[in-house]
Amino acid sequence: IHHANSHMAVTYAYRRIMSSDSEKYEHSSRIQQKSDPQQVSDRIFFIDAFESELAYYSRRHFSIKRIRGSAFGKQPDCRNPQGYSAFRKIRVLYLNKNKLKNLCPEMGRLSNLEGLDLSDNPLEASSLPVLSGIRQLRELRLYRTDLADIPLLGLAGNHLKSLPKEIVNQTKLREIHLKHNQFAAFPLELCDLYNLEIIDLDKNKLTVIPEEIGNLTKLKKFYVSYNSLAVLPESLGRCTRLSVLDVSYNRLHALPHTLGELSQMTEVGLSGNHLEKIPRLLCRWTSLFLLYLHNTGLRVLRRSFRRLVNLQFLDLSQNFLEHCPLQICSLKNLEVLALDDNKICQLPSDFGSLSKLKILGLTGNQFSSFPKEILSLASLEKLYIGQDEGAKLTHLPECIKRLQNLKELYIENNHLEYLPVSLGSMPNLEILDCHCNLIKQLPDAICQAQALKELRFEDNLITYLPENLDSLVNLEVLTLTGNPMEEPPMSVCAKGTEAVWEYLRERRNMKELATKIQAWWRGMMVRKGLGRFEELLKLQKKGRNSPKDKKGKKDVKGKPVKKNK
Repeated sequence: IHHANSHMAVTYAYRRIMSSDSEKYEHSSRIQQKSDPQQVSDRIFFIDAFESELAYYSRRHFSIKRIRGSAFGKQPDCRNPQGYSAFRKIRVLYLNKNKLKNLCPEMGRLSNLEGLDLSDNPLEASSLPVLSGIRQLRELRLYRTDLADIPLLGLAGNHLKSLPKEIVNQTKLREIHLKHNQFAAFPLELCDLYNLEIIDLDKNKLTVIPEEIGNLTKLKKFYVSYNSLAVLPESLGRCTRLSVLDVSYNRLHALPHTLGELSQMTEVGLSGNHLEKIPRLLCRWTSLFLLYLHNTGLRVLRRSFRRLVNLQFLDLSQNFLEHCPLQICSLKNLEVLALDDNKICQLPSDFGSLSKLKILGLTGNQFSSFPKEILSLASLEKLYIGQDEGAKLTHLPECIKRLQNLKELYIENNHLEYLPVSLGSMPNLEILDCHCNLIKQLPDAICQAQALKELRFEDNLITYLPENLDSLVNLEVLTLTGNPMEEPPMSVCAKGTEAVWEYLRERRNMKELATKIQAWWRGMMVRKGLGRFEELLKLQKKGRNSPKDKKGKKDVKGKPVKKNK
């Protein structure tokens, strides 16, 4: 599931490093005592701009002369990038009790900043996204900043285990992003923030979600993938506005029946759970357009699965399906279908009815021949049919050209010896991946597929390339490693596409020159009366002279020499 892009990610820390101004100066003095002035030259650890009457903290302020409690040797010139880079070593920055309304973009590039105090400033919430780039920030103070509303709080990618109790005061908070932290327990404080619409707790260590989650009746998107949840609370069914639920890669075996009442569900991720069968209630979510069921132990689909007629994306990869479920053919709005890494050996005859399908994944199944049902998918743009294990394809049919909208074809790890000439009649083909096959030569017609951008033929049996392959003006990638290349030799191929093109051009020029010389020679032979060129070649092979001597040579006395019978 693709999370909504966050426009703000304020890295917040909850352990107090310093609690008063006196601690600030004590911290500064400790640094000065431990540091040799000569050794700390060009290094800045601490800047205090407390009560400096700053209305805007811009780039020029990184070189302010009035800095108290600072520990550095010389002050870099921040008017050039090299000078500014030295300030990236700042670890603590105090800007409290100023007149700041906005923060400059350069502040977001202080990559080593661990402590920042912006308290007692008339800050505008729109300037806070600048802080999202400070990944090492451990303490952020925003006391008495007159912020009326912080709609989004991003704390992803830290080592947080809990939230401060003061978080409950942020009653207008609508989004909170806590992905990739160390939460072992669901922060109960969140259940008091009744305006929350998005909660992201992916990649933590959660084992339980409290029943109080049901209090969040405005919740729309709930992300808790890659945790250790064994069950979901029944109260989650009270979040009637919930439309996106991602519980992938947990320890779930079933879903609570109360979730069946969630009529607005549009995106669901259940991958990596040991479901073994489709939850019955899932088939009641007829508004679903995106469903992940990757690696869930499925062997069959429920008959009622055909009700999900609005599905546009369906991932059933890495399961135990032996046949492509017939129910799929009823999902007329499908655009992306992943059936990779199952045990499928045949597609249903109605498979071509998926007229909107654009991406089809069939890699790692048991097809012994190319499924002809695919050829009816007129809208198909990407086809993945590599066979990593099991049965191998030996033939790609000429009628592949019926897929006129196909842009990418991945047919690696098979036993193909030749490619169809009709590939040259596919005007939209951009990527052709045939690595790890038994291909001996490429058809000359491939030079007509002018949209090609990538050709991947590693580990085949190719010895030479079509002489006009350089006519593919859009080609950016050509891989030939692992082939017994002769024309051009591998030493040329290893230098890249441009080197190959130059080789082909030179070879073509030499061939044209040889043709011209041969034509000139033919003309000379004819003009000298030595006969037609073809006859000369025949006589030369038989060891005879020119046609003028056909009647035989005369001996010294003028008598013809008798021919041996």
